[in-house]
Amino acid sequence: MKIIEGGVTAAKGFKAAAAAAEIKYKGRTDMAMVYSEVPCVAAGTFTTNVVKAAPVKWDQDIVYNHPSAQVVICNSGIANACTGAEGYGYCKETADAAAEILGVAADSVLVASTGVIGMQVPIDRIKNGVKMMAPKLDGSLEAGTEAARAIMTTDTKKKEVAVQIEIGGKTVTVGGMCKGSGMIHPNMCTMLGFVTTDAKISKKMLQEALSEDVKDTYNMVSVDGDTSTNDTVLLLANGLAENPEITEKGEDYQTFKAALNYINTTLAKKIAGDGEGATALFEVKIIGAESKEQAVTLSKSVVTSSLTKAAIYGHDANWGRILCAMGYSGAKFDPEKVDLFFESKAGKIQIIENGVAVDYSEEEATKILSEEAVTAIADVKMGDATATAWGCDLTYDYVKINADYRS
Repeated sequence: MKIIEGGVTAAKGFKAAAAAAEIKYKGRTDMAMVYSEVPCVAAGTFTTNVVKAAPVKWDQDIVYNHPSAQVVICNSGIANACTGAEGYGYCKETADAAAEILGVAADSVLVASTGVIGMQVPIDRIKNGVKMMAPKLDGSLEAGTEAARAIMTTDTKKKEVAVQIEIGGKTVTVGGMCKGSGMIHPNMCTMLGFVTTDAKISKKMLQEALSEDVKDTYNMVSVDGDTSTNDTVLLLANGLAENPEITEKGEDYQTFKAALNYINTTLAKKIAGDGEGATALFEVKIIGAESKEQAVTLSKSVVTSSLTKAAIYGHDANWGRILCAMGYSGAKFDPEKVDLFFESKAGKIQIIENGVAVDYSEEEATKILSEEAVTAIADVKMGDATATAWGCDLTYDYVKINADYRS
């Protein structure tokens, strides 16, 4: 696997564009378009929140009930959630506008929105944004980067990544972009993510690969414990790499899935590290677990603990909060067998052994916890299963950002 520059335009045949449509923001781009030169097979995973935004419902219908997709249109600023039949109608109007100007079928146009819940999108500005983007579509890396910037809300940086692999003697590229900073909590995926590939793969295998992968990537992220109404990950494959079509689980499928996992893991960590107000990426690894399910439960409980997140912000090795969070997770383990370590670029230190504090240096622990990425490793000594969850510290700025979000 080779890591390359770029995101959604890295794969052959994909183009992107961005526009300043003034949906909510002034003086910045707030709409993005991703387009494939040929129809794609599409896969998707969506929020488990009972309250689903109109674009989620629209995309579910296309992904589940139509053979192909060719365009993704995303706006930031307004989520088009809790907007009733009118909001759903605006999804259709957006798709119709794109279909007319691009010469594609309306049911091959996927839509996505992110931002404030409960407001109707200004559909005239949306359609105008579509008209602005269509002639600007470009396959350059810069166009992909502009699209990644346009979908940001409270994000502080654009998020994109791309890799190349070899399948059947052909070079296959997988690239992606995402946005996510707040209202991030696992239960499918936790944000908007768009992944493109020129791999030739059946719709069934594409969906299976994505559905399996979100369990270990986006579903292992939590910034604030809130599962969004708009969570969507879309994966488009146009087949232009001309590799032998992947139709079953074999070596080629595993190669593709490894590349997809790298893309999704990287994007998931970028989201966690850019949590609203965050100063540090907080990673929690559970090792020595009896089962994968146990490890997942324990790691998620720690990474979502507000008290633990606050301690990470304070660079405080308050290990009692971590053991406490493991204890109320619902997973069974023996607290008197747990070993706990903190690790970062500054080093690694053991904090407890068999559930009791060791004689460690608070000064060294603080130094390790002062880095931009910090890992807590808990060994429960019950087996060989592991899981990793990602989150961030909890800061004063998180409250400020969300207290003022609608103003």
